[in-house]
Amino acid sequence: EMLGVDLYQVQTSRPRGEDNMAIKFGRPIELRDTPRRQTDALASPSLDLAIRMRRNRKSEWARRLVRENVLTTDDLIWPMFVVDGHNTRTPVASMPGVDRLTVDQIVRDAERAAKLNIPCIALFPFTEPALRDEQGSEALNPDNLVCQAVRAIKKEFPDIGVLCDVALDPFTSHGHDGLIEDGKILNDETVAVLVKQALTQAEAGCDVIAPSDMMDGRIGAIREALDDNGFGDVQIMSYAAKYASAFYGPFRDAIGSAKTLTGDKRTYQMDSANSDEALREVELDIAEGADMVMVKPGMPYLDIVRRVKDHFAMPTFVYQVSGEYAMIAGAAANGWIDGERAMMESLVGFKRAGADGILTYFAPKAAEKIKAES
Repeated sequence: EMLGVDLYQVQTSRPRGEDNMAIKFGRPIELRDTPRRQTDALASPSLDLAIRMRRNRKSEWARRLVRENVLTTDDLIWPMFVVDGHNTRTPVASMPGVDRLTVDQIVRDAERAAKLNIPCIALFPFTEPALRDEQGSEALNPDNLVCQAVRAIKKEFPDIGVLCDVALDPFTSHGHDGLIEDGKILNDETVAVLVKQALTQAEAGCDVIAPSDMMDGRIGAIREALDDNGFGDVQIMSYAAKYASAFYGPFRDAIGSAKTLTGDKRTYQMDSANSDEALREVELDIAEGADMVMVKPGMPYLDIVRRVKDHFAMPTFVYQVSGEYAMIAGAAANGWIDGERAMMESLVGFKRAGADGILTYFAPKAAEKIKAES
């Protein structure tokens, strides 16, 4: 029986060809539009609960009232890729919705960032192969793409923050972050070059120096050089816990190092299995003068973000890297997920883990959504 009705009678009262349709959804068609009898379960007395967690979820206003973490535009840093040329935007195939921009277009996107109240942008260059060499010497060119972009942005929008990556991989012919000798990444010799790169960027007007190379001792050396050369107010955001990751692939496409990289970066970037080591790296960078610290990548390392924030109580940032962005954007483009909801969920997740700010390619879209809902 089902709800007091003999299922056999219901089925046999209809033509045989309609038997399957009659019970397709688990109960006879004849009963679907008739009032359902109150079952014993629905008639059961209420539970004697003093605490009902669902009360605070009953409506949107209530959920907003008790929300523990809120994403604002103040939390966003927008990474941009700069390329040579004029009035050109070149799509990055592996990062749907992200373009390489010429300097004039970078300025236009900086204007967009200002209007969206995004406080800071980060610059990464696509260096032509002809300008790459073993030493990454283009990094020290005061007229390289990054320096051109910094000057152009600060001229028109002096109140927006500009963060510059310090590392040699966009400029080397081998795609590594440091100098190489006999197949080995040289630490101290690389740091000497990174110091010069940081000074070149500071002289162009960069507000935040962000060493991403993972060489030992580079934060202390850069801090000392900045202070000695009159750049005491230039901040350092250290890529303190940067892991050797498979999630960097689309970024390497964007800066043109994917095809040049020889080997991997596991001798200087962190092992993805390690957590305590991240705390040691962060502690050293803070002691050497870092004003802010970063964990990279983001989503696979939320536990590291939480440990760093809880342990040091420092301004802690996280980089939602290109592979993370590409997974969400690619799945959304194929209709597999709700892209906007996934974007916001991922960004709020970083805040919940303890991040004070997020470098994300979703920055303009997230800012537009936040602004529309405010």
